[in-house]
Amino acid sequence: MTSIYLSSDNPRWTPKTEADLQAAIDGGLFEENHHLDLKKAPSSKGDNRELARDLASFAIDGGTLVIGVQENKESRTFELAGHPLNGLPEKIEQVARTIPDPPLTILTDEISAAADDGTGYLIVHIPASPVAPHMVDNKYFGRGDKTKYQMGDAQVVALHAKRRSAEADALALLQKQMNEDPLGDVGKQSHLFLVAQPTAGRRDMCLPITGAQDWNLLMAKLITRVQESPALRAALARRGFSPDLGDAHQGHRRARGVARSSSGLGPDRTYIPEGRWGDEDVIELQLFEDGGLRLLMTRLSDNLSRPHAPTDDTEQVIFDSAAVVLTRQVLELLRLISEDVGYHGNWAVAVGANRLRGRRRHSGQSVFPSNQRYSDDTYEETTGVTLAELRETQGAVTRRLLGPLLRSLDSQELFTEALTDKE
Repeated sequence: MTSIYLSSDNPRWTPKTEADLQAAIDGGLFEENHHLDLKKAPSSKGDNRELARDLASFAIDGGTLVIGVQENKESRTFELAGHPLNGLPEKIEQVARTIPDPPLTILTDEISAAADDGTGYLIVHIPASPVAPHMVDNKYFGRGDKTKYQMGDAQVVALHAKRRSAEADALALLQKQMNEDPLGDVGKQSHLFLVAQPTAGRRDMCLPITGAQDWNLLMAKLITRVQESPALRAALARRGFSPDLGDAHQGHRRARGVARSSSGLGPDRTYIPEGRWGDEDVIELQLFEDGGLRLLMTRLSDNLSRPHAPTDDTEQVIFDSAAVVLTRQVLELLRLISEDVGYHGNWAVAVGANRLRGRRRHSGQSVFPSNQRYSDDTYEETTGVTLAELRETQGAVTRRLLGPLLRSLDSQELFTEALTDKE
């Protein structure tokens, strides 16, 4: 269960029972503020739109709605007023996904009433959205000290500028990763880069993993959990690619973090060819103490002719499926790390690729080969990601990150399952 931000004095309160809610009322902990609102369940179309405005207003800085605790206007106190829980979470999620523009992803937790009569309370968590502000009925809404308000043009512009700044930071991290490519002057293959950075994490956020004596085993278990995820397997429709995270089998200590890599990289990130075919195919996953994650995979393209064909008889083709598979794997890894270390904030994620100009996608994903050749040498895209999106809408995040690349290669429709999410 995700904790509720009540105030600076009670920033992490996690109710699990009706008694916890009553104790908060008795202790005077409930007070509608910038991060918390108390509501009754919506019962009409008008209520749904009003709920959508509330959700949109919280999406700027994050917040929580508690449904089933309402204010007594006369006494200015709060009291429990449980609602039937059957279908309520789905109804709230439907409002969040269909009325605000762009749609919102939320998290809900149910608390059953002690009477066990099917009623209870719903905790609705609205993470700070990386694409805020959100519009409802062609208007933007923000959250004041206690209530929502319609935002002015200047505030909307300022929020968009703030978002562009965060995306620029992620892009700078991506470019640094690309510039430090240990195989930057090796071979002709296109390389894939993924960068993720928590936007509000502690500097030692991932120390329980990177600082543990058995860090290498913990990293291996994280990778195994990613590969064994039923939801991820279904989304990828049994697509595989080599190398993937499972091929990162060597553990290395790195400055301020740890890494798992294939055999082509040494402890200091030096390329170590072994004189065999496929030496150029390298994958590396780095995790830093501050939660930063970096992925390098050097086989985003390959020559599918026989290994010793003359140079002028070969063509490097792009494995668009590799970008999709590894992006989905990294997003699942971020979800696991977030939950393992208790980080509920947002992530800045960026994906990049190089050596692309003039190359077309591998036709193995379709019986209809494409002649669409990529016109730039590099690809870069960034987005913000919430924990709610990591749990519920990884497909939409993948589409934000890879959509422009896949559309340019004329292959987005081939990955529908990986780029969409189940309702």
